[in-house]
Parts: sequence; structure tokens; C-alpha cells
Amino acid sequence: MTTIGVITRGKYGKRLIETIISRTRMQVLYTDLPQILPDLIDEPEEFLEELDIDDSVFRADIVVTYSLHPDLTVAIAHRAGKAGVKALIVPGGVSKAPVVELERISEQYGMLIEVEEICCTLKEKPETKDLCSCLSTPVLKIDTDKGLIGSVEVLCGAPCGSTWHMARELVGTKVEDAPARAGLLIQQYPCRAVRGNTGGIHQSGEIHKKAVEEALKKKLEKS
Repeated sequence: MTTIGVITRGKYGKRLIETIISRTRMQVLYTDLPQILPDLIDEPEEFLEELDIDDSVFRADIVVTYSLHPDLTVAIAHRAGKAGVKALIVPGGVSKAPVVELERISEQYGMLIEVEEICCTLKEKPETKDLCSCLSTPVLKIDTDKGLIGSVEVLCGAPCGSTWHMARELVGTKVEDAPARAGLLIQQYPCRAVRGNTGGIHQSGEIHKKAVEEALKKKLEKS
């Protein structure tokens, strides 16, 4: 059974833990970082050691770190690589992660490192197959009834849990209105993705809109 390690910081990462527990058969290990961190950390590996976090999180096959701090993410990547973690996922995008340095660490330890702005854009790799088969870009199965959405089955959903929220609320919606409403429901969900620009939560909304369109297309093809 695949084990996912989650490194949380404040509110970030908590929903992923909840989703893994409630929506998958994977095991989860987690530890917390302080919400308030220095802007610059001169010796990040020493700093991480002083935090005395629960090292059991690095026994996982895949670690997702919500450190959201370029210096500390590097230290976490080294710790994960030394522990034999297969894949490290870094949400928050390139502004929160030194991509070039992480690429060097990836090569050094033979560990996959994925930097993503939002986790519903995760692409399946051999190291992340078990995770991405159930928590990544949404895949849906939709049944309709007299021009309305009758049911929405989530085959794969966003790690934050927003896809299941959307699926519940979409039932009873007119078929022609469903894709647009799906995007709106995602943007109303209290996801931690960045708001106020063209990426972040807006990108997630567009991804879910397309997932509904694709599911409806498949339903129509089978009819």
C-alpha cells in the first residue's frame, strides 16, 4: 500500500490529509512546520534539524511539502532524498521553490521532484501512479435524467477535495449549464489555491469545467 507523507504549514496541507483519509486507501503520515518562518534561512538543513519535526513523514513513498519557503523546501528535498523517498511534490509554484536547485537534488538522489502551482494539474509518472490514479486532474462519470444532471461519480478528484463538493452540488443542474456551474462551484470552494489572477483557483475551475464537458461527451457517445 502506498504511503503519502504530508508536511503541513498552518492551514496548508490539512485538506490533502483529510482527502487521503476519506477518499483513498492510501496511508498518510504527516508533520507540521511553524506557520511563521524567517524570510531568509541561511542554513536551511540546520534550521530544519532544529525544528525537530516528526521524521517518520520521510518513510513515505511520496512526500507532499507545503513548506512554501524556497530555503526550507531545499532542506526538505535533501532530507527526503537521503531517506529514499520516491517522489517529492511541491505545491505553490515556482515562486515558492528554487526549481534549478531542486532539479540538481532530483538528479543527486534519483528522486522525482514535481513543482506545481495547484495539485489538480499533477500528471501521472511511474513514481506517482498510485497517487495520481485517484488524486490529481479530475475524471468524472456523469448520468443525466430528463435534461438534468442525475449523478456525478468522481473517478479521480482534486487533492483538496473540491471535486467531490462540486459533484454533490452539480446534481439537478441543467445539462447545458453544468460545465460553467462546475467551474463556479470550484471557485466558491474554500480551496487554498491563489486567487485574483488568471492561474490558481481560476485554472482549477477551468480544469473542472473541462472534466464535466468530457464526461458529458462520453455519456452522449454511449447513448
